[in-house]
Amino acid sequence: MKILEHTESHIVKLDDGSTWRIFPGDIDRTLMWLPTTELKLFEINDEVASHALINSDDGTFVRARPQHEQWPAEEVKDSLKQG
Repeated sequence: MKILEHTESHIVKLDDGSTWRIFPGDIDRTLMWLPTTELKLFEINDEVASHALINSDDGTFVRARPQHEQWPAEEVKDSLKQG
């Protein structure tokens, strides 16, 4: 999938019409994304995220949730403290 819109660092809209909220601790990995960046979406079993977006070019990934879903506050705090 290609990036359709990525005007905010924590939100990405893909060309399939889906919109994803990027995990706060992973935003730095999105800074080099371009409209030509090919992403793959995978469902994951993570305490803070339901999905991962994987950059096909370099293999880096970010944790994500559908845009309408909020982050679980305590789990995010714990994850950011550990990271």
